[in-house]
Amino acid sequence: MIQTAFPYLSILLFIASTLVYMEYKSRAKLFEYLPAIVILYFTVMTLSSLELWTKTDEINSAYKAFKANLLPAMIFLMLLQADVRKILKLGKKILSAFFLASLSISLGFIISFAIFHNLFEEGSWKAFGALSGSWMGGTGNMIAIQSALELPDSAMGYVLLIDSIDYAIWVMILLALVPFASKFNSWVKADGSVLDTLTSTLDIKEQKEPTEFPSLFMLLGLALIVSVISQSLALYMPTTSFLTKTTWIVIFATIIGITMGMTPISRHSSASPLANIMLYLIVALIASRANFSELTQAPLYILAGFVIIATHAIIMVIFAKLFKLDLFTLGVASLANIGGIASAPILASAYHKALIPIGVLMAMMGYIIGTFMGLGVAKVLMMIAH
Repeated sequence: MIQTAFPYLSILLFIASTLVYMEYKSRAKLFEYLPAIVILYFTVMTLSSLELWTKTDEINSAYKAFKANLLPAMIFLMLLQADVRKILKLGKKILSAFFLASLSISLGFIISFAIFHNLFEEGSWKAFGALSGSWMGGTGNMIAIQSALELPDSAMGYVLLIDSIDYAIWVMILLALVPFASKFNSWVKADGSVLDTLTSTLDIKEQKEPTEFPSLFMLLGLALIVSVISQSLALYMPTTSFLTKTTWIVIFATIIGITMGMTPISRHSSASPLANIMLYLIVALIASRANFSELTQAPLYILAGFVIIATHAIIMVIFAKLFKLDLFTLGVASLANIGGIASAPILASAYHKALIPIGVLMAMMGYIIGTFMGLGVAKVLMMIAH
């Protein structure tokens, strides 16, 4: 039974690092359907359920300190990779499809929650709010919203269940549709030449600085200072029941990250591994407070997730017919939201390897808007719940 902070944190880091290493080295099929971060959550949750550690004052203090201080640093590093100027080069059609996907997903959350909310436990709107951050951005956005809404860690099991099961099925459907792209494009009368033009003119091959010790160390120090600044500024901001101190911290870290993403600092490739290390540790910390006995409504949450995706898909197809949007644009816009950087480039490569950069940039856009739009969706869900 662990009762002190150092072994508690060491075990969480060991499990996270081992899973990441296994995913990278083994290339096992399992990781295509269950990413290491999802396996991490449920592995740590299992150990928590078995009471490998107890919630002593020392462990509680370590948990709060690491999670609160690493969150703004992780958000900053995540957004440092998203240069708005490059994203704008995608053009009106691609960007419109991306925002259409975001809005249709938002509407899906609202419709699904309006249907099921009376069947869920109190405060479930926070869980769906956090999930909306993931499905319009990524896991980092989800964790940011979870903290901003003060969603109990125990409820994150529901969020990750939907995020893994429903998402995996949606990815398989979109990949299965690739061979039917020409038929779909003929049906909606889409012009595919825009992709050829975009692929030949889009220049995102800016040289990245190699991952080296000096840049790694510099970015770590910078990220932690951004965390200090964000937390300090939040102390002077007005708060409400929705707009809490933590929400302000998330907002300030997001703004600083977006702004500095347009500076030469964004060329340092060290930002991505550092952000991922922090993300995995935060997810492990959250899972360490969860328990399987609290996941009593899992099937209902998963069903609600499919209603969200179905609503999103129907709206996207209707607009594809109205505005002659091709299947590639629809599919990648959808996965750039729901799947993020992990899956949008994969779907893009299924059409043509030259289109991979478009999937990457669209997913980066999700990093930028995911937190803000997720908080907006959460506000609407809160109104429905009350």
